[in-house]
Amino acid sequence: MAQQAYVTETADDGPGPGRRQSRLRRLLHRITRGWRGDRRIWRRGIVLAALAVVLSLVLGLHAHIPNRIGNLGSLVETFLPWFGLLIPVLLVLALVRRSATALIAVALPAAAWLHLFGGLLLDRTAAGGDLTVATHNVNADNPDPAGTARKVAASGADVLALEELKPSAVPAYERALRSTYTYHSVQGTVGLWSKYPLSGVRPVDIRLGWTRAMRATVDTPEGPVAVYVAHMPSVRVRADAGFTAAQRDQSADALGEAIADERLPRVILLGDLNGTMNDRSLNAVTAQMRSTQGAAGDGFGFSWPAAFPMARIDQIMVRGVEPVSSWTLPRTDSDHLPVAARVNVTTPATGS
Repeated sequence: MAQQAYVTETADDGPGPGRRQSRLRRLLHRITRGWRGDRRIWRRGIVLAALAVVLSLVLGLHAHIPNRIGNLGSLVETFLPWFGLLIPVLLVLALVRRSATALIAVALPAAAWLHLFGGLLLDRTAAGGDLTVATHNVNADNPDPAGTARKVAASGADVLALEELKPSAVPAYERALRSTYTYHSVQGTVGLWSKYPLSGVRPVDIRLGWTRAMRATVDTPEGPVAVYVAHMPSVRVRADAGFTAAQRDQSADALGEAIADERLPRVILLGDLNGTMNDRSLNAVTAQMRSTQGAAGDGFGFSWPAAFPMARIDQIMVRGVEPVSSWTLPRTDSDHLPVAARVNVTTPATGS
């Protein structure tokens, strides 16, 4: 009977999808053939099952991982989507181990990951929008400021924010962007270029002792929009101190206070926050604003490092305007990717 079943499976082996499906059936048959009648399939793989449960707890309860020791919680949340790579590894090991217990347990982290990030796998972009914005950490050591400026301006952004501006390089950025943007202001190491008039320009104190954030009113044809540009302090992972993010967290709190005090109903934040939307230490900002990538992006939109993006730390966030689309721009001579978004200023926002 076994031989007859094998002949049936291979009878329609021919070129194309049918042949591939037949091979897959045979592979699954070989994997599971030894499971039948083997009562040990429930006793094997207990360690794998335990690892799957731990992974599901990390994904589902990441907000409860304490930050008291080396900011471990924020470190985990920064790279949280990548924990999903452990799921297929556990699945393969469960199949090799022939453990039904482990196979069932792997469903737990799979469900947790899909709950957190499944929506990002869908294309949420839409047509329309009346304002395009972009932001880019250009890198203080950028060898080609003018070329970088032209590449980002080619996105068609109406409003462009640049961070990590080296004072000696500012004239190069100004010359490269002059023909595209009539209005601009540089405050400390951040700058804002706009096709529309700027008013109410001022630095924003984020408790660093020097200027790395600013605020301006952009007088768009659809009405005034408050635009904030910010560059949060850098973070590092050190063996003796863990995730060194205390200064960034203090600056995020200060920025959150400034945005909370903003009187204009329509607000856009552009900048390098050196943190992801999952990082609870940025709650002072993220709790009152909406990520354009999460609302209207296609995929995760990772922006750093540019050579192999692993985290979305460059953010475009909005309040009182509706995100329509969000995307990353082609690589420049910076270690960050530029990011851009299209928003509706005239359409009432459906979320905060």
